Amino acid sequence: MTFNLDLSGRTALITGSGQGVGHGLARSFAAAGAEVLVNDLRPERADEVVAEIRAAGGKARTAAFDVTDYAGVATAIADAGPVDILINNAGNAGPQGFGTRARFAESDPGQWEPFLRVNLYGVLNCTRAALPGMEERRWGRVITIVSDAGRAGDAYGAAYGVSKAGAAGLTRSIALESGRYGVTANNISLGTMRTPVTEPLWAEPDSPQAKAILAAYAIRRPGTADDVAALALVLSGDQGSWITGQTIPVNGGYSFAL
Repeated sequence: MTFNLDLSGRTALITGSGQGVGHGLARSFAAAGAEVLVNDLRPERADEVVAEIRAAGGKARTAAFDVTDYAGVATAIADAGPVDILINNAGNAGPQGFGTRARFAESDPGQWEPFLRVNLYGVLNCTRAALPGMEERRWGRVITIVSDAGRAGDAYGAAYGVSKAGAAGLTRSIALESGRYGVTANNISLGTMRTPVTEPLWAEPDSPQAKAILAAYAIRRPGTADDVAALALVLSGDQGSWITGQTIPVNGGYSFAL
């Protein structure tokens, strides 16, 4: 068997790819030959990533839409043309990237909805819009970026955790329904990542806060977009054609999967 990660001829829609992990995924998928649809709520951010990819010789287009608006999602995906690979990456982890930290018994119900709208309904909307075309063409990949907060639970972050757990459950259902049509669906479950939102924390890696977070990890560093992209590329290619319905941690050993 020849192992390669060539995605030439495939079109990949990566939500929330104007920054952070999604930005890194967009670069990696373009480098693997895919045409990348760069999604962001802010068109100017998506345009910057598209320009960066094109300057490096890759293929990319802007797909600016709000993942929480199903009508807008459906229109944008229809206008974009066939989507072979959907990566549900757009997410809301709270105003500072760590969620609203409170015991659930003391939480404010008014603060639950932002997590559910993006992390759960955003995934429902994008998957619903892209999936019929994949089934019709008898080939497709759906990858949803979830979190160990949803896989293993998260004290003081229940609303965020349940939104990610719900998205992971959707993936398993899609795997069961759509496998017969050549569509695979998997989750990648992340631990603490290094992104522009969290960069102030890692600017001082020896700070008490950074050390306290990383003490829970077997590999004592935050994750990067490249860590995620390596697995996402395998799942998106022909090598991943018999992997479906799985939630695979990329988390530095924060928690383990059997």
